[in-house]
Formats: sequence, C-alpha cells, structure tokens
Amino acid sequence: MAAPFHKMHGLGNDFVVIDARNDPVEMTGPRAHAIADRRTGIGCDQLILLEPSSTADVKMRIFNADGGEVAACGNATRCVATLLAKPADIETMAGILKTRPQDSSASVLLNPPAFEWELIPLAMPMDTRDMPVGWETLERPMAVNVGNPHAIFFVDDCDKVDLERLGPIIETDPLFPEKINVNVATIVDQQSIKLRVWERGVGLTLACGTGACATAVAAIRSGRVQSPVSVSLPGGELRIDWKEGGPIEMEGPATHVFTGTADWSQFG
Repeated sequence: MAAPFHKMHGLGNDFVVIDARNDPVEMTGPRAHAIADRRTGIGCDQLILLEPSSTADVKMRIFNADGGEVAACGNATRCVATLLAKPADIETMAGILKTRPQDSSASVLLNPPAFEWELIPLAMPMDTRDMPVGWETLERPMAVNVGNPHAIFFVDDCDKVDLERLGPIIETDPLFPEKINVNVATIVDQQSIKLRVWERGVGLTLACGTGACATAVAAIRSGRVQSPVSVSLPGGELRIDWKEGGPIEMEGPATHVFTGTADWSQFG
C-alpha cells in the first residue's frame, strides 16, 4: 500500500519525513538505509518518522542514512515544526523540544548542553574543554553533547581541512563509543563562525543544526564569541543563542520540497 511522505530540507540537510501518527509504519535500520539511498531509494541524509506521543504533540524518531537511530537533529526538528504549522512540543530521544514555526523558517529550543566526559560519551575521563588528543593537524578539540555527541576543532581555515578523509577516522575512533560528529570551525568575528561538519552515519553534510549548536556553545563557553552567534555552513546560516546553564535556541530556514507516495514494504 502506497503511503505519503514529505521531502524537506534545512539548509540542504535533507529528509524524508513520514507522518505515521494515524497509520503506523514499521521502521527498521535496514529499511531506513534503503529509503535513504540516493540511487535506489528516495534519498536523504536522515529519515524522520512521526508517531503519536503521550507526553508531547508528536514523537519524532530519527534514522541516519546508514540506518542508525539517533537522538537529535536540529535541522529536521525545524522542518517538522514547519510541517506542523503551529507551536509544538516534539518528543525525541534527547528530550522534549519546543518549536515555533515562522513563514519559511522555525526556531527550536534544545535542552541545555552536557559537557561531562561520561555524557558525551568518551571512553575515558578527560577535560572536554581542551581534550589532549589529536588526529594529524586536528588537535585539542572541545566536546559537547546537545542530544547527540560533537567534537569541535577550532582552526584558522576550516575550508582547508581534508574533512572527507579525517572525518570518518575521528568518527569511528575508539575514544568515542557511540561515534562522534566532527566539526571544524573558524571564528570570523565576535558573533560569527564558519563551520563544516562530518556527520556520523551520514558523512559530509551541507548543514548540521546540532553541529551549529554544539560549535556555538563551545565557542561561547571558551570566550571566542558572544551570544547570539551566526553560524555559516555550506548550505546557509543559522542563528544560535545560548547562555551558560540554559537551553539553546536555534533559528533558521526549513523548506518543503515535495510530497510523494511510496510502498515502504518494498524497502529493506
């Protein structure tokens, strides 16, 4: 039986969104991976499954392109907010996120970030403000968990980093038992950051909402910038506002590309 889906993106970070609140959809890792395949499936960075929630307006499940289920995705949350077309609480594995749609964008309030090594998580204790580790030219990252784990490297020119080669090496290093999202960032000025992201389970991406949040938090926490911060990614810009100890507010575009139908039993 064919069922509807939405193709959406936030700054080029693209999603297949399936609304299963009324008609349940069985989703597995292999099926999500097959749907995400850009040659033989529909194609996306993440598959988003919306389900009923007993604690919020809707429950959002997130599957990376490799089929792995993850806790958070900032760009996808903005897309779901615009799809719902009203202020809403969205249940995720990272907690309940408050959203507010606008004309062609949305704001999301993420839960306060975690910095403790065991909450990133790391395989051993260390200072997440200045980690005594490195991979070739990428050294001494900061680590932040904003619903999913991020390592942030501040460099002179993020465009010169061979992230396509170093990203998967760092992502799968044993130091990170749940793998890691790899961010390389350049401070432009007191309120601007340029960012590129290697996303775990996805690869190089045009934009990563949680990566922008984690990087902005790390830069604010280390005194490199002042909030609010504009984070420029290859796909566009996000605005991040954060104060120590509080939640993270992210604001940016969300685009509905088209609506289609598919028989999910034909995948995976």
